[in-house]
Formats: sequence, structure tokens, C-alpha cells
Amino acid sequence: MLVEQSVQFASLSDIGFRRQNNQDSFAVHICKDREDWVRRGHLFIVCDGMGGHAVGELASKLAVDTIPHAFQKSLEQDAKTALLNAIVDGNRVINERGTQNREFERMGTTCTALALGSTGVLIGHVGDSRAYRVRGSQIDQLTADHSLVWEMIQQRRVHPKDASSIVPKNIITRSLGVEPTVNVDMEGPFPALSGDVYVLCSDGLTNLVSDQEIGVAVRELAPADACRFLVNLANLRGGIDNITVITVRLGAMPEGVSVDGIPESEAREVNRRSFARLAWVIAMVVSGVFGISLVINGPDWRAAGLALIGLSVFLLAVGWIFRRSHVKPTDKAGIEADSMATVLWRPYRTASARATPELIDRLARLHAELQKAAREEEWSIDWPEHDDLMQKFTLATMEKRLSRAFRDLTKVIGMLMSGVQAQRRRLKRESRWGSVRKPNDTSGG
Repeated sequence: MLVEQSVQFASLSDIGFRRQNNQDSFAVHICKDREDWVRRGHLFIVCDGMGGHAVGELASKLAVDTIPHAFQKSLEQDAKTALLNAIVDGNRVINERGTQNREFERMGTTCTALALGSTGVLIGHVGDSRAYRVRGSQIDQLTADHSLVWEMIQQRRVHPKDASSIVPKNIITRSLGVEPTVNVDMEGPFPALSGDVYVLCSDGLTNLVSDQEIGVAVRELAPADACRFLVNLANLRGGIDNITVITVRLGAMPEGVSVDGIPESEAREVNRRSFARLAWVIAMVVSGVFGISLVINGPDWRAAGLALIGLSVFLLAVGWIFRRSHVKPTDKAGIEADSMATVLWRPYRTASARATPELIDRLARLHAELQKAAREEEWSIDWPEHDDLMQKFTLATMEKRLSRAFRDLTKVIGMLMSGVQAQRRRLKRESRWGSVRKPNDTSGG
């Protein structure tokens, strides 16, 4: 990625429907000049505090204040090391504050930080907030949850389908600030390609919205619209926690700008290697099987059969040597010696980011329930505009233009959601001050 590429981004944090305060925090730092870009790059952070009352709010705020400053301050280090040290510094600041006041003891926060710079995408991660990448029609989870449920799934102690009903989702195994030291997961650098969309979010979103829904939303909608729709969707499904989302979309290269030095498409590289590996396996298996069959058929074919078997063994040896020679060297701590080398890897989870009939139907049923409540309770909705959008949605669905149908449906859900929020404000006001009634007209002649 080059500094000339446009970057569209949006962020939104919502208290949800059940919490009294918002313990999530986020930060966005956009480079002001080329020097800043080359040295560090853009930085996006989402933190989800824990500890009850204002304690979690303080922990997440300390993290998003400390980490960007420390990241920019480390002028002599490469970006990956600087991001790691900045997160460790954030852990130190939170932990020290916690030890100074008994009320703040063991306060902590998750932290997912994404740096987007000249070397690609770097991620530093602690906790169960997440980073995703949407590329083409696929959404990849780039971070592993540091939670009890994920650890039990990885240890195969529970099946993923049963995990949510057996293991509590809210137990995390790693966070910033609780202990004096912290183990930070570092991911990347990964190639950053035109059209990629990156998502950082707290578990208030991912506990209620599926990976596919996140992927389709950020793929089909502008960043600000995607953030608003995802928050609306989580709230409509209960809004049991604070919800924070950042979406970042990479634009195309401007005309006349050289693309020299941009990493080759990861997908193209993976496909090339996969094809070569498949061809090697086929050649090895065919030569081995055919050679054995010739040996079995009789002495006249024994020499040719042994030659083919030898070829199969040779291909196996070459493949083993090639694989060994391409393993990245590591230092004593197990960290890659070339910390800024592009990493080709498999994501922790992958899902489709395409709008499907099943997804459209699920959202349409949610809209129908919302529309029924809006009409029965006489919410203040622009019904002519709503009905016009629904006609467009119905037509797009009949013509199987699912992307268009999805966009139209998100608009009408957004309209009704504004009615939900207005109703909530009215009920909150009435619970505090009582129902407001117009005085009777006492004027007389």
C-alpha cells in the first residue's frame, strides 16, 4: 500500500440497550504527511473495558490515550516492534493506576490495534475484541479470541456448535492492565490491497451479529452506513453490551502513481503455490501407483516400474527439502527473524461475505416485526418513503439482485430504528419526569 491510496473510514460506539455507561473506547490516528506514513502509518484501536461502574471505562480510555502516543514516540524501532511495545506500555499504565487505588484494583481492557502503513497491515491484540478483513466475497477473522470458550474449542474439549450453551462467552483469559505483564499477539504484516475493508469491533457486536452479516454490511455499504447498520442490528437483537465498530476501506491507486513496490496479491500468490503443490502431489502419486502396477504385472515391466517408483520417492524427497528450506527462521523467543516480512497465512475463521437469500430473508423477518411494532405504537416514521423503499426491495428480491435488496433493506431498518430510539428516549423521559400531558383548554367567553 502507498500513501497516495485513499482511505475511507468510519467509527461508531454505542452504549447499547442494557448498560448504564459505555466502557468501550476507540482511537483513530490518520497520518498527516508522507514522513509520518513511512515511519508508522495510520492507527486504529478498539478497547473494551472491564471492572464495573466507571473502572472499565477508565481502563479503556487509558489504553486509547497511551498506545497511539507510545506508537508514534518510538522513532528508532520498526512499526511492528513499536506497536508491540506501545501495547505493553498501555498495560503498564493501566496496571500502575489500578495499584494506586483500591477501587481500581484489577481493572482491565481488551485491545485490538491495527496499523496500516507502507509495509502493509500490522495487528496487535489482547482479549476478545476482533479484527476482520473483507476481501472480495470473503471475510477473514485476523485475531484469535483470548477467551475461555475459544480455548476450550481449540483444545477440542467442546464442539463449536455447543460452545455457546456450555461455556460462558464473557470469560476472557487475557487483558491489558490486570497483571504487571501481558502477552500480546502480533499478526502480520499482511499485504493491503485496493478494495480491502478492515473491521475492528468489540464483542458487543460479535456476540449478536454473525461474521457473514458483518462481511456483507461492510462490503455493500459505505463505512459510516455499515457502522450504523451493524450497531442497529446488535441493538435490535438485545443490545446487551456496549457496541463499538471501526471500518476502514482502502481505495484504488490514483492515476499516474507508480505501483512499484506494492506486494503481489496474496490471493494470487496463494493460488500459485496451491497449484504447484497440487501438481507435485499428482505427479508423485501417479508415478508411484503406476510404477507399483508395472512391477506387479511381470518381470518385463519391472525395470520401468522401479524407475517410476524411484521418481515418486525422489519427488517426495524434493518436496520435503523444499518445505524445510522455506520455513522462516526464528530467534530464541520464537519470533520471526525478519519481523517485517510479508506473512502468507490462514485466518482464524473465514466466512462468506455475499448477500444470500437466507440472509435477506432473516433480515426481512426482523424488519417485519419492527414494522408491526412501529405501526401499532404509532411511531413517527416517514411511511411514504418507507413504503417506496420496500417496493424497491421487493423488486430487487424478485429479480435476484441481492446486493441491491440488502442495501434497500438496511435503509428501511435504519428508518425504523430511528423510531425505536425516539421511543426509548420518550420512555426514559417519562420514567424520570412522568408523562407529559397538554393542559386542558380553559379559555372561556
